[in-house]
Amino acid sequence: MGVIKVGTSSWADQMLLRSGWYPRSAGTPAARLDWYARHFPMVEVDTSYYAVPLPETTQGWVDATPEGFTFDVKAFRLFTGHPTPVAALPRDLRPAGGPERIRRRELPAPAYDELWARFRAALEPLAAADRLGAVLLQFPPWLTRSEAARRRIAELAGRCRPWRVAVELRHGSWFDGSAALETLAFLRDHDLSHVGVDMPQGHPSSVPPIMVPTAGLTVVRFHGHSTAWETGDKQEKFRYAYGEQELRRWAELLSDLAGQSDELHVLFNNCCGDQAQRDAESLARLLDVRPVGERGPAPARATS
Repeated sequence: MGVIKVGTSSWADQMLLRSGWYPRSAGTPAARLDWYARHFPMVEVDTSYYAVPLPETTQGWVDATPEGFTFDVKAFRLFTGHPTPVAALPRDLRPAGGPERIRRRELPAPAYDELWARFRAALEPLAAADRLGAVLLQFPPWLTRSEAARRRIAELAGRCRPWRVAVELRHGSWFDGSAALETLAFLRDHDLSHVGVDMPQGHPSSVPPIMVPTAGLTVVRFHGHSTAWETGDKQEKFRYAYGEQELRRWAELLSDLAGQSDELHVLFNNCCGDQAQRDAESLARLLDVRPVGERGPAPARATS
């Protein structure tokens, strides 16, 4: 059976910080990451979707975590075709004038290449310390299945090599009928990890929970089943608690999936308060997944 790692999508979400999951003694970003790493062996970096981090920042993540800890890093949103606020770009790469939000084709090629160079430079400290799990290419719900889209995915993956790449496709056309087999074959041929998702069904943005390995690393993300999925309000969209029986069924499925993979990353994205952390801890116990490193006991939580 492959190695199973369980974590959450972010350790610094504002709703999590207000939830009381962190003790009062964890008052700095480094202290919070240290506390998180005492509970989980991995985390997904969500902030890199909103802005390219500095290498000094990612080196700080390395310093705050033990050997064996893993970061899956979400690619910057401009790369994957999401309209991006110009203010999210480094100042020296922002185009003069123009709209407040831009797409990839609106950024001059030299600036786009430099942005990729800086993204890669940010990941280098993680890779050098063997903390980088994969780069997550999360594509927008409007990216439909086509030959042009496949070329785009392959081109972006090439910019991430030699690191592992996970692909989350969010339009139903990729998995409609026989298209699912074609999509999985494409990912397998390019050594790309298919990201299986557990999410509400029956919505325009829904994709089925297909859990099939296409590379040595398999990734599963849990979004929950909120009835407010299409509202656009993040707190309500991800307000969902996985029940014990639900998690037990998933533990059995994930154990089987790990048997077909070299490594399995399981990430809870139902980030409403500390729900993702609580559900991840419950599933980790069922799978007997433990934190990495021996650093002594975690400091006690402060009580009111």
